[in-house]
Amino acid sequence: MTALRLSGLFAAVFAIAYTIAFEGHYELFSYHPKLRAFGWGQDAVRDGPVMHWYGAIATGALAGLAALACAWPLRHRMLPPLWIGWAVPLGCVVAWGWLLRGFFLR
Repeated sequence: MTALRLSGLFAAVFAIAYTIAFEGHYELFSYHPKLRAFGWGQDAVRDGPVMHWYGAIATGALAGLAALACAWPLRHRMLPPLWIGWAVPLGCVVAWGWLLRGFFLR
């Protein structure tokens, strides 16, 4: 039961951090597929498209792992409720729908 609740904490923190990283352009790195090269942070377009998605995933994963590292010592005293692992990511999906509404409602 402890692992299930901690995985819910990871899911919640990952979803929030991913949304903030992608929408606020705080990616850990960028990838240039044509050049097969990586750049730190919000790297400028060099030659061809630049992909920020991988960096946003890495940022969310690092934030989730940091939350797990902080929650690990408290796992026997204080655990988040089970519903947080579903409610927060679903809320982020609704937020993404709102942020991308112009793309879908043309």
